[in-house]
Amino acid sequence: MAKPPLPEKVSELLVKPNPSVMTTMRPDGQPVSVATWYLWEDGRVLVNLDEGRKRLEYLRSDPRVSLTVLKADDWYTHVSLQGQVVELKDDPDLVDIDRIATHYTGQPYPDRVRGRVSAWIEVVTWHGWVSGRKMAT
Repeated sequence: MAKPPLPEKVSELLVKPNPSVMTTMRPDGQPVSVATWYLWEDGRVLVNLDEGRKRLEYLRSDPRVSLTVLKADDWYTHVSLQGQVVELKDDPDLVDIDRIATHYTGQPYPDRVRGRVSAWIEVVTWHGWVSGRKMAT
């Protein structure tokens, strides 16, 4: 697996609102994968979680995470990022989730009731595929 920084072609894929799946670890070591929205900014990943979600609990006890981003129109092109959460912070004014939701839907996040928590992920390693062939590092 390659180490950061990521090549420009990979960053170009990551800045788009592509589907992604985030994997965290339960306390018993079982991985848990969930579809999620993200933003790629300054070589890091921003995700935002409902304050009551189990994966937030899992990240608080084990910050290791993997995020696989699939090119929206060609799932044979994808990038998997492995890293760790380096910052968790409350999002009381829903600023981060609104930025992420707007990136994906063009609208602010509709649920204004539940608390949100932002997680910044630092990438440690990555690998990718382009149309079924290993991506150049």
